[in-house]
Amino acid sequence: IHQGYSARQGMWADIGAGVATAAGTAAAGIWSDKRLKKNIEYKFDSPSGIPVYNFEYIDDKYGSGVYQGVMSDKVPLEAVSMSSDGLEIVDYSMLDVEFKKLK
Repeated sequence: IHQGYSARQGMWADIGAGVATAAGTAAAGIWSDKRLKKNIEYKFDSPSGIPVYNFEYIDDKYGSGVYQGVMSDKVPLEAVSMSSDGLEIVDYSMLDVEFKKLK
């Protein structure tokens, strides 16, 4: 996870280029657009009040299995960026939520 101003600059460049892996992560962000997810189940709120969900990605190119994390429309705007294909990505280093694969 990147921290600091210069690391965030690098993050925006990576996200802008649409860099992703099979696990669904950009170099410093996670694909968190609700349109990419299915079987969404609310679990709890983080200490700062951000809703945390369990979900699966609709398309395996973003990741397969069950994950726990946030929806991009439910987090502070400064933690959200847009990929080159118009999908929202969240920088979890700016949140008090951990993105994790459950199964």
